[in-house]
Amino acid sequence: MKIMITGGAGFIGSSLIRNFLSSTDHSVVNLDKLTYAGNLDSLANVEQTGRYFFENVDICDAFRVEQALKTHTPDILIHLAAESHVDRSIEGPEEFIKTNIFGTFNLIEQSRKYHNSLTSAKKKAFRFHHISTDEVYGDLVGENDFFVEDSPYAPSSPYSASKASSDHLVRAWGRTYSLPVIITNCSNNYGPYQFPEKLIPHVILSALRGKRLPIYGNGLQVRDWLFVDDHAKALIKVVAEGAIGETYNIGGHNEKSNIEVVEMICELLEELAPDKPHGISNYRELIEFVKDRPGHDARYAIDASKIHRDLGRIPEETFETGLLKTI
Repeated sequence: MKIMITGGAGFIGSSLIRNFLSSTDHSVVNLDKLTYAGNLDSLANVEQTGRYFFENVDICDAFRVEQALKTHTPDILIHLAAESHVDRSIEGPEEFIKTNIFGTFNLIEQSRKYHNSLTSAKKKAFRFHHISTDEVYGDLVGENDFFVEDSPYAPSSPYSASKASSDHLVRAWGRTYSLPVIITNCSNNYGPYQFPEKLIPHVILSALRGKRLPIYGNGLQVRDWLFVDDHAKALIKVVAEGAIGETYNIGGHNEKSNIEVVEMICELLEELAPDKPHGISNYRELIEFVKDRPGHDARYAIDASKIHRDLGRIPEETFETGLLKTI
């Protein structure tokens, strides 16, 4: 098959492309605008496969999206392109509204027209797979509560609100226009090649340079951490075996508070990078608590039993093994 992936030069997208090309015989078309977070260097090793194609396309440009679909005639479209950093969405929400809502609208509308133009066999096989986040569900209160696929939406930030909007659009196009859609909502991803604005790479790089390690509030905010290659493998499984119209939550089974994560990184760096920057006796002394982020959710945790039960997919990495690989 030919798989078209939007946002393939990003962190999760590049992992997905690498995993597709290493574990299947499919070819991949990468549609990416190449914003600050997109980096083609993370795909340097796949170019020689002969099964990888790149198009510099903004999903907000309906004409370019239409032309890419006509040119490459994909069997599957996986939509990953998104603005994703919560802090940036608070400082400047407009770009998130444009890309995550209007860009998704453009993509599903052009996909609808493309789907309608296909011959019966290819039309029946086509899938539009939309990748979203657990942040659309908002905040969990009880320690024993988990997000499930039909949890009510209660987004807290401009980022999560824009992703919630895109989820609703995709479901509506599935119901109204019979576009064959699947949605997955994942927990916090981490791993190699992540842009350093996110917590884990930011802490690793800052510690190695002897810079302060800022922690929002008391650092007790809990997230479920998912190694990026585990996410990519789950997405490939959903594309191959997932049911049309279904939603699947993808989690890492690794709930950790932010302060736990930072302390674990510091502990590993003591072993892996013992030659510290000048004036630093241990990495933990770089930790600094700062004013909390507005609307900061206290806990996210995914119940991923559906994808395990229906598709047999569970994460391969523990947080400890994944963090070691990341560092």
